[in-house]
Amino acid sequence: MSAISIPVYWLGNDTLRVSAALFAENRRRLCEGLKAKDGVVSQSVVVLQGGEQKQRYCTDTDLLFRQESFFHWAFGVTEPDCFGAIDVDSGKSILFVPKLPESYATWMGEIFSKEHFKQKYAVDEVQFTCDVSAARGLNTDSGSTCREASFQGISKYSVSHLLLLFYSRLLKTDMELEVLRYTNRISSEAHKMVMKHVKPGQKEYEMESLFQHYCYTKGGMRHTSYTCICGTGNNSSVLHYGHAGAPNDKTIVDGDMCLFDMGGEYYCYSSDITCSFPANGKFTADQRAIYEAVLKSSRAVMAAIKPGVKWTDMHRLADRVHLEELVKVGILKGSVEDMLKVHLGSVFMPHGLGHLLGIDVHDVGGYPEGVERINEPGLRSLRMGRLVQERMVLTVEPGIYFINHLLDQALANPAQSCFINSQVLARFRGFGGVRIEDDIAVTANGMELLTCVPRTVEEIEAFMADAAKPFSAVVSQEKL
Repeated sequence: MSAISIPVYWLGNDTLRVSAALFAENRRRLCEGLKAKDGVVSQSVVVLQGGEQKQRYCTDTDLLFRQESFFHWAFGVTEPDCFGAIDVDSGKSILFVPKLPESYATWMGEIFSKEHFKQKYAVDEVQFTCDVSAARGLNTDSGSTCREASFQGISKYSVSHLLLLFYSRLLKTDMELEVLRYTNRISSEAHKMVMKHVKPGQKEYEMESLFQHYCYTKGGMRHTSYTCICGTGNNSSVLHYGHAGAPNDKTIVDGDMCLFDMGGEYYCYSSDITCSFPANGKFTADQRAIYEAVLKSSRAVMAAIKPGVKWTDMHRLADRVHLEELVKVGILKGSVEDMLKVHLGSVFMPHGLGHLLGIDVHDVGGYPEGVERINEPGLRSLRMGRLVQERMVLTVEPGIYFINHLLDQALANPAQSCFINSQVLARFRGFGGVRIEDDIAVTANGMELLTCVPRTVEEIEAFMADAAKPFSAVVSQEKL
């Protein structure tokens, strides 16, 4: 008896092969979780609505499609305008695809049969979306904040809202971890490509373009996980730089600090990496001091990560290290314990330490029922309030920034200004910021570092110096 071939998603060349078994396993996990949950009756069905193809405003120009995340997690389908149903008792999967008009074959390509989609996605059954309302016992399990499945006739069924789908995505399977390792490997190499080519006189968006080109050419990544952040100089203190109002359009200047936060996405699985380094490849004394302060906090957190630790405690640890190091630099003075009481750390790191990562760059499930965000500066922006668990994938992204708005507020606040050496701080106005962001997978005893880029000052300077050598010089050294 021959083995049944399981289909794979693969874009050829050296891109990753992703088995449809990944999504079958996700569906199985979801059903097992639902059957073990109180209040889920027999003959329940999970119904998920896929993403819809959208046009650019009122035109007929299609926007580049990206699948809705919950639907992708369960079915791995790349086409738009689909639904999926999972019978909780049996685990049977049904994919509903659009019934396309004949004109589609003229303008868009071949119209595939239902059997084609059944084989492509290894589901049990395929029907047309126009028949979805004929299903029985429908139960939408889409979480509290995402759009519920909607179709003609849904009012006939009893619909409940469960958070289990959020939590099913929280812990990654071996197959999911393999994809996330791949997205990190390709994105790390893309960051290194940018570091090799950056130089004063270029535009920030040229670095964004290089990153995207590498990810797509070498990794088959048509999408990035989020809008690329390519801040240089003072722009490196703008936390979400790169948006339409500030579109990576500054000219890079000699002496600028670069903060490049970019991540490629493969088959909807994300990466999220930030590299900070001087545009000219050589740290000044001040740049080195701030960079090494952030690197120290990053490594302190990663050394402390293991199942059972509080993520909020990891944020507080990073804050403490930053304040201790800023005292050494001379920007701050006095008792670090007293600084923590007035939340001085949030002046220099107003965002959270990191977040869950998976199909979405800010992945779901960060706050379980009954756990609220801590209403303190910095911590209120933390995207996860859980205990760390094995198989979580997280970003660790401490940063120190000199944001004029926050610095002015702190200097005007007597409870905080008493710790600030304003003369030394003035030297850092316009410095920008440093963020070091790595992606990690939590293991039974610690963590696995998924990101692989130069991190120490010495590694960065050596890597950028080697990249700057003429080709002939590199060849002659190799002969030696």
